[in-house]
Amino acid sequence: MNAIAKPADPIEQAQAASYDELAREANTLRERINRFRVALGRFFVAKQPLIDLMCVAAVAQEPLLLVGPPGTAKSDLVLKFKDALTIPDGEYFEYLLTRFTEPNEIFGPVDIAAFRDGRYERRTEGMLPDAEIVFLDEVFKSNSAILNSLLTLLNERRYTSGGKIIRCPLLSAFGAANEVPTDDALTAIYDRFILRIRSDNLDAYHFQDLLQKGLNHEVLELDAAPVRPLIDAREIAALQRGLLARTNYGEEFFSLYKGLVFQVRAEGVTLSDRRVVKLLKLFAASAYLDGRTQPDASDLFVLKHVWNTEDQAPLLEAIVTPVLEAHFREHPQARRVGAVGLGIEALAGEVERVRQVLTGAASLGDVQLFSQLKALGEVKTALAASTDPRAREILGRVDQLLEAAFQSGRFGQI
Repeated sequence: MNAIAKPADPIEQAQAASYDELAREANTLRERINRFRVALGRFFVAKQPLIDLMCVAAVAQEPLLLVGPPGTAKSDLVLKFKDALTIPDGEYFEYLLTRFTEPNEIFGPVDIAAFRDGRYERRTEGMLPDAEIVFLDEVFKSNSAILNSLLTLLNERRYTSGGKIIRCPLLSAFGAANEVPTDDALTAIYDRFILRIRSDNLDAYHFQDLLQKGLNHEVLELDAAPVRPLIDAREIAALQRGLLARTNYGEEFFSLYKGLVFQVRAEGVTLSDRRVVKLLKLFAASAYLDGRTQPDASDLFVLKHVWNTEDQAPLLEAIVTPVLEAHFREHPQARRVGAVGLGIEALAGEVERVRQVLTGAASLGDVQLFSQLKALGEVKTALAASTDPRAREILGRVDQLLEAAFQSGRFGQI
């Protein structure tokens, strides 16, 4: 009887591949990753920028922290991200941490057989050291025994068990917290999460979409309908070989990055040298997803997510946004993060929906009106970046709506 052939391991294939073969594979994989993130965004309302950042972090293989109140889809985002990857359950690990969580719940129980032979080792099968995708909920509420081991594991992909160093296959690590830590003892583990992003409750504008997608989600849960995997996690892991080698950092980019780093630090935002270097991988990942081998100013949007306290986010926005806007004025065809993947039909439908709200019989309050105008502004930005020939006509309808809104509080003439 012929043996069943074992599927080829993408990482082993990458190790044996030539530089040119890796480049061709990387181009094909990029298209699939971009389809992956757009498809994943359809499960959620107004979470596409967050999903985009998760994909950048996954390609760069750097940890990302989601911060926000309970019920803002932090856990669901990571679960759907995992479900849309081809990854065995044994290679995904998640846990809700508390101060009472013991190391054997995270790193595996003590190996009794080895202990009888005088060796203190852990059985790590199915536990965090063996996982490719890791989600640690309320990560900062854990105790020092766990946090100290996480420091090396997250940064160096190594775990020490009984004097033996285990190489960990970690691809992506996601943490979640209701608030950022304020205890100095947590500074080191907090610094391991290179990127931080908010996941907030949605505003009134998105409420109807939230209800509809929430119902759809509940139906899927009741039917136990699985999310169809779109990409193999180990293909993303294999992508790391040669990613930095294929990336060309120009002197102009380094100069711009250096200026922003020192400006950020001057505003009181602590940015360690370790994170400064790690961010280069994230710029490379962002450029790769946009089909470039050379990072440019558009990739610096990542710097908006290096805050240490939430009140620093507006400071970073004020520092980084002018650089991005200047780049997009000079390169109007360039990608704006979060705008890629929006079909022209979807944008036209959004404009029509807003028009119906503005011209409806119901009287809009100030908050509702502001939400609609904000939505139009976001659509206008996406249309300005679109290369579709129909974008100009839809853009004219947006301008008409905005002009009428600013001239009068009554929309009957639109």
